Amino acid sequence: MSVPGARIAKRFAALKSEGRAGLVTFITAGDPDAKTSAAILGGLPAAGADVIEIGMPFSDPMADGPVIQASSLRAIRAGQKMRGTLAMVRAFRAKDADTPIVLMGYFNPIHHYGVEAFAADAAEAGVDGLIVVDLPPEEEAELKLPADRAGLSIIRLVSPNTSDARIARLMQGSSGFVYYVSITGITGTRSAEAVGVGKSVARIRKATALPVAVGFGIKTPEQAEEIARVADAAVVGSAIVERCAEGNAKAVHAYVAELAKGVRRARATAKA
Repeated sequence: MSVPGARIAKRFAALKSEGRAGLVTFITAGDPDAKTSAAILGGLPAAGADVIEIGMPFSDPMADGPVIQASSLRAIRAGQKMRGTLAMVRAFRAKDADTPIVLMGYFNPIHHYGVEAFAADAAEAGVDGLIVVDLPPEEEAELKLPADRAGLSIIRLVSPNTSDARIARLMQGSSGFVYYVSITGITGTRSAEAVGVGKSVARIRKATALPVAVGFGIKTPEQAEEIARVADAAVVGSAIVERCAEGNAKAVHAYVAELAKGVRRARATAKA
């Protein structure tokens, strides 16, 4: 059995040794089409992405805002299916053995694929972790047991309204990193506020030694820099997906490079 989150743990250890936070980037698989999406994915590490989240297209992404909802619909209309998403990861892994890949989405497509088969196939393709937004710990045994056997991390979400007791429960069986949703509501609709994020991250760290990544609403290099001062990583999703919709991989990579510069400035500025 593989150790869940081994590649993720190695990446965050490397970031810690470098004395900086990481940049986690999100794209939707197959958006706006399979070829362009693969090109975007392939160039993300060189642009500065330290961890990559890939959205699994779903017809009813209820926790996502209009930008990511639209990306799922574009991908589905272009013919993206789960097997295509795993093939996309497999092709990426043929050229990049180190950058962690996390699949993010909803349980329905996983259940439709077959949970045991999905966990095995995802691990074989080179996936490192899963974020399943509509599957609380109390209902996740059907997925977690196969995921553990396959060496896939189960990454949990924590929000500003999550109590200390609930955080402790969420951290049981969690691995990889913790995703702190810095605002309440759906993705991409408001900007993250740096004020208070540091306190929330400190609260989470009392319950776990896992790295804490902060996302929702980060749109500019300056916002990414602010978050990177207090968290182990800044997560950018909707703002990247907006650029993916235009179908220009080079433009996406240029934007990610600017975000990466912001993240890398954060600790350097603090030390100056």
